[in-house]
Amino acid sequence: MLRVLAVDDEEPALGELLYLLRADPRVRTAEGAGDATAALRRIGRALDSGPDGEETIDVVFLDIHMPGLTGLDVARLLAGFARPPLVVFVTAHEGFALTAFDLKAVDYVLKPVRRERLAEAVRRVHELVHATAPPPAAAAPEQIPVELGGVTRFVAVDDIAYVEAHGDYARLHTDQGSHLVRIPLSTLEERWADRGFVRIHRSHLVALDRVEELRLDGGATSVRVGATDLAVSRRHARHLRDLLLRRAGG
Repeated sequence: MLRVLAVDDEEPALGELLYLLRADPRVRTAEGAGDATAALRRIGRALDSGPDGEETIDVVFLDIHMPGLTGLDVARLLAGFARPPLVVFVTAHEGFALTAFDLKAVDYVLKPVRRERLAEAVRRVHELVHATAPPPAAAAPEQIPVELGGVTRFVAVDDIAYVEAHGDYARLHTDQGSHLVRIPLSTLEERWADRGFVRIHRSHLVALDRVEELRLDGGATSVRVGATDLAVSRRHARHLRDLLLRRAGG
């Protein structure tokens, strides 16, 4: 059974979270901390006691916005330890999801917390803690969290064919459909450059290995990605052509 630490500076929210956690049959103990300092002090005791010690904590459920150190700050500090507890973020703000998963969070639960949604997060933690032979982190495909009606889905970056700009948002297009995330296209361009994503237009980012055709028509350039034709701006056309030829060995 899981040993849990919940961290939130708002007492009613912390009380509700602890109530739901303690009602879950997979949770052995659930302690609370009202700020990051108290949480780090408790986690320090857990790390000192070792993985089989009485003070051990398996997972920390972290609020993000707190006075002083934020939940993201706490997660960054934990990442420096050899065997830190797992982290689940519980927050009212959806805009930090990508940063949270960059910090290897197991889940990202939005407030107000629903019993069923929290149970799903606990299930994921339970499976990781009790896995007999967890795969190495490097072998796991990179994923991006997508919120749909209070449910977090995880879309593999390798499944994304192209990305379309929507102001401060971006729409991820896969073979199964599309998903809107609150991340600017420029941020994804920087993060995914080493995964073969290339800017072809101020409104589009494409996965090079999903480009099926490059078309030149009357001075205009476009690419075919699945069943979709996307325009390529003049400033990006030559660079895109060079990359595609290089990839094809031409």
